[in-house]
Amino acid sequence: MEQFTHAILSASYLGIFLVVFAETGLLLGAALPGDSLLILAGIAAASGQLSLGGVIGVVVAGAILGSLVGYLLGRRFGPAIFSRQNSRLFKPEYRERAEEFFARQGPVSVMLARFMPFVRAVVPTLAGISNMPFGLYMLYSVLGALLWGAGLPALAYFFGQRIPGLDHYVLLIVAAVLVLSVVPLLIKAAQARR
Repeated sequence: MEQFTHAILSASYLGIFLVVFAETGLLLGAALPGDSLLILAGIAAASGQLSLGGVIGVVVAGAILGSLVGYLLGRRFGPAIFSRQNSRLFKPEYRERAEEFFARQGPVSVMLARFMPFVRAVVPTLAGISNMPFGLYMLYSVLGALLWGAGLPALAYFFGQRIPGLDHYVLLIVAAVLVLSVVPLLIKAAQARR
């Protein structure tokens, strides 16, 4: 864990920005450590190694800009990808389902996706593919970025100041956050199979 902490601190604000941007704006960013990065950065701010305001600023900026890029990529390339009738992965009916979903639950989904690993990497692109209205998308994307980007580091900062040696338990904390964020998805998937 010390190597991860050292890597974050040496990359500082630019590294945090780039990880959050890639995770939310590029589909390949799904494997990046968003939640653990925010928790670690909040704890580092509590120990005085980073500024909490700086961490929140770069996280929110990276999340907003990344989701904007993901949306625009989906809007630009999605229709062509989903127009092939014989495609196994990108069938036109999948796009139609995405459009129906975002018409019904798009705003809340965009905001809540920030708190779910892997989901936050694909929702911006899917929202663009489904032609969710840009203004509505950006409103909820910014709200989600503010809640996630300020809330998680601030919470880690708060506990980091009150619990000595909290940085030694980052892996346990990250595991708990991951489980808590994945459980709703598993419950929803189980309900859908019934």
